[in-house]
Amino acid sequence: MNVRRLFSGSWSFSDIHPANYVIAVFLLAYPAFTSDFFTFQIGAYSLILGTIGLSLMLLAGYGGMVSLSQLSVAGVAGYSMAILGTNSVEVMGLGWPWWLTILASIFIAALFSAFVGAISVRTEGIYTIMITLAIAVAFFYFVRQNYVLFNGFTGYAGIEPPTLFGVYWRDPIPFYYLTLTIAAAFYFAVVYAARSTFGLGLQAIRDNPRRMRALGFNVTIHRIAAYFLSGSIAGTAGVLMVWFNGRISPGSVGVDVVIDILVIAVVGGMRHPIGPFLGAIAFVLLENFAIDLIDRERFNTVIGIAFLLIVLFSPDGLLGLWERAKAKLYLRRKPLHSTGRAVEDSSDRVASERV
Repeated sequence: MNVRRLFSGSWSFSDIHPANYVIAVFLLAYPAFTSDFFTFQIGAYSLILGTIGLSLMLLAGYGGMVSLSQLSVAGVAGYSMAILGTNSVEVMGLGWPWWLTILASIFIAALFSAFVGAISVRTEGIYTIMITLAIAVAFFYFVRQNYVLFNGFTGYAGIEPPTLFGVYWRDPIPFYYLTLTIAAAFYFAVVYAARSTFGLGLQAIRDNPRRMRALGFNVTIHRIAAYFLSGSIAGTAGVLMVWFNGRISPGSVGVDVVIDILVIAVVGGMRHPIGPFLGAIAFVLLENFAIDLIDRERFNTVIGIAFLLIVLFSPDGLLGLWERAKAKLYLRRKPLHSTGRAVEDSSDRVASERV
């Protein structure tokens, strides 16, 4: 499907590849042929982690800013839900209306993300990674040691979604469709943003910030705005995450799970918004079924090995492997002539798809 045609108004349904219809039908019908475990623990959880990974992909893929604080941003939203709303622990729980609690939690998370951006946008590369990692570690120890506001090591429990239209939204099927709707909305929003003036400017800043400054762009404000938008995505996923677990504690924002978001994004591929969701599916499947083959303590070893193999053989992650497979299939189907025209056509096609 040509994304430019989609946003220029000259798009039609014939531009959609049939495989996209198959994927859409599969996602919509998924709960019909799976158990509650696969619907809730695999499907919904993958969509939540994929949405957090999508917020990282927006920053790293389009902005060149690798932030390791995206799970901390989601954690801020989760803690805000417990503090501003209701919980089963006799600490805080201000009892705000559920809709106001959700909006306030997402907004607070977005502001926290913008604060992280204001600190880190003047750095690049490894320095950005280290600053955002330091913020994530500081947030973890702060919520672990603060008992007045965050209830320390215990955290909060009894955080549940509301019952609307007679539906309890933490039941497996309703919760799956809720996460699917939100994940799809953010996916298309990021796809649209990538072709908007803001998105194109962000990509140009990624490639040559000095030239963009010379053209009159406020590079710092542009990057902070990207952090705010990514924080809105991660914050919404944080609300879903705290509903999924029913609780939040320092373990939810620990350093190990912070790194998992980076692994998910890199394994899936950070050059397209679909990548983090592919990485999330692979991660959740390994997390749930690798313990049948190895000890639970060895899980991080398996994840580390998978991460290294993906990085070594396909820097673009699973998306890169898919592109290689498509290129090979295209070369096999197209007859080669002495002029080598088929090879040129194939390389042109791969290059255009990457653009």
